[in-house]
Amino acid sequence: MNPSPGARPSSSLVIYTDGGARPNPGPGGWAAVLLAPEGGVEEVSGGAPSTTNNRMELQAAISALSRLSVPSAVDLYTDSRYVRQGITSWLSRWRASGWRRRDGGSVKNVDLWRKLDALNRRHRVRWHWVKGHAGNEWNERVDALATAEIEAQGGGSAAEAPSEDAIPPDCLRLFVKVRCVGGRGVWVAELDFPEGTGERTGRATGTTPNRLELECVLELFAGLPAGQQAAVYTGNDYLRQGASLWRHAWRRNRWRTKTGGAVKNAELWHRLDRELDRRRVFWPEPSGEAADRLGDLKDRARELF
Repeated sequence: MNPSPGARPSSSLVIYTDGGARPNPGPGGWAAVLLAPEGGVEEVSGGAPSTTNNRMELQAAISALSRLSVPSAVDLYTDSRYVRQGITSWLSRWRASGWRRRDGGSVKNVDLWRKLDALNRRHRVRWHWVKGHAGNEWNERVDALATAEIEAQGGGSAAEAPSEDAIPPDCLRLFVKVRCVGGRGVWVAELDFPEGTGERTGRATGTTPNRLELECVLELFAGLPAGQQAAVYTGNDYLRQGASLWRHAWRRNRWRTKTGGAVKNAELWHRLDRELDRRRVFWPEPSGEAADRLGDLKDRARELF
């Protein structure tokens, strides 16, 4: 973004930033929205697998200001008192004392504070604090973007399997088990309908356990009413973690893994990703009665094999 370097404060570029880690420390995300005086809107975001709330708040401001190619007038809004007080009250003292605190200790996150200090001196930034989660449109937007990045890193609500209490009572429950040997496999599923329990089964050749789990769930979803919520119980971590956590990062990386390789079973993950965008699906970790039912289905899969 390239606003006029001589822009007046009333026509300055407006930036909203947010960042966080959940749990803290843990997977984190940051986001910024840049609102140009002429009406243009740019959104940027990113994440880190292991970080802190404060580092992500700082990174949001750094990343936003780094996008400006010329010295600019900026009004920057953050809901982080740490960032605003740090840049307006503490930073000059830190710099003068060689980046040491009053107690003699090193300033935390000094690598990021140095970057932000340089950007703050390059641009004419007015720093504003805005209360978070208070209905401000752009603060809510950057919060949503940062939250999506946190979940893409495996944090936030995605970091914990939902409890039984979190699953709506009208949610259809699906219990899934597969058996696969030598490329030949069977799957069996129990579906808890309001009127009772039903069974579905299927077979495949030239497959693997992971691929068969995906094929099973896709076939089950295809038979459900549009928008029907579902809770899928499976002992397969590949399916549960992939559906609830990894697919977000895979999709953002154009279905490449962190190492750059192609995601295995990508064509099935594409289909499941689209399906999960159309209905709400819970992926609880089986325990208690659910684990017992999967044990019974294991026996049933042996019978069908």
